Parts: sequence; structure tokens; C-alpha cells
Amino acid sequence: MSTQPAPHPLSGSTVADKLVDLMARDSRNSKPSGDGFDLVVENRKARHDFFIEETLEAGLALTGTEVKSLRAHRANLRDSYARIKNGEAFLESVHIGAYAPAGQFSHKETRARKLLLHRREIDRLNGRVREKGYSIVPLKIYFKNGHAKVEIGLAKGKHSYDKRAAIARKASQREIERALKGRNR
Repeated sequence: MSTQPAPHPLSGSTVADKLVDLMARDSRNSKPSGDGFDLVVENRKARHDFFIEETLEAGLALTGTEVKSLRAHRANLRDSYARIKNGEAFLESVHIGAYAPAGQFSHKETRARKLLLHRREIDRLNGRVREKGYSIVPLKIYFKNGHAKVEIGLAKGKHSYDKRAAIARKASQREIERALKGRNR
């Protein structure tokens, strides 16, 4: 006597198979999407406050509880920056929330975290930061194939009139899109 399970009533349908696959993959309990990219936090304010001239991907040296907090999306990049000290790059003022199950053994929430970069990348960034008005700001933290990464940008500060111009440009673009949308109906 065979102990095979009964076939699913809709098993012959490809649409049903896709539906079952989608239902089986619950986004809250599954691993990141097939491309291995899982965005944790994005610093949208940085693009408002700075002109981002170039971006760079760097690894992060983290403790276990920090990784678990990042996987729970408990991080904040507001007012954070990168600094180069003694030939090493560090991420400063990044808030990664405490991991509650760790209790008293959890990490310090705003400690300096080492950035994993090649020597020539650090030297190039250091040379650019010495120029007047440049700084290094984190733009986003994400997991790429299971490894925590940060996208940092070489940034130059915006003046208030630059910010006002950008806001006015976005507002006019929105009005144009709204008018075109109404016209096409």
C-alpha cells in the first residue's frame, strides 16, 4: 500500500501552482527576495541636505546582536556620518536598536562601527574629505547575500537656496504630472 499524499485538486493548473507558491512565501517569515538584497534603512534626508557626488559600497563589522537588530529593521541613519581615523574608516552616530532577547548582553546602540573598505578606497576618500566642504554620509544599510553592507556617499553640503530650488522643482514637476494625468482621462 502506498503512502503518497492525495494530489491537490488544482495541481494541473499552472496558475494554481503559482498561487500556492506565492502563498507559501510569506514576506514576513521568508528570506530576502531571490536577488539577495534586503533594504534595512535608507537615509532620505541625506539626499535633501547634500549633493551626493559618488557612492561606494562598504561592509560593516558588527556584533551578533547588531546583526539581529538590523534584520528586524531597527536602525536609524539620521545625523550619522563616516570618519577616517588612523587609516581606518568608521561609521559614527548610527543608531542600531538594542536586541531585547539579549538583555544586558546587548550592544551599545550608537557605538562607532568599522567600515570594511580597501586601502586605496580609504585613501581616496580621505583625500577628498580634506577638501573644503566634503563629508562622507551613509545613504542606506542593507543585506546583500546575507552580509550587512552600507552605501556611503561622498557629499558636499547644500545651501538653503539649493534646497528651496529643489523643492520648487519637485513641486512644479508634480503639478505637470497632475495636469497631464487629468488631461489623459
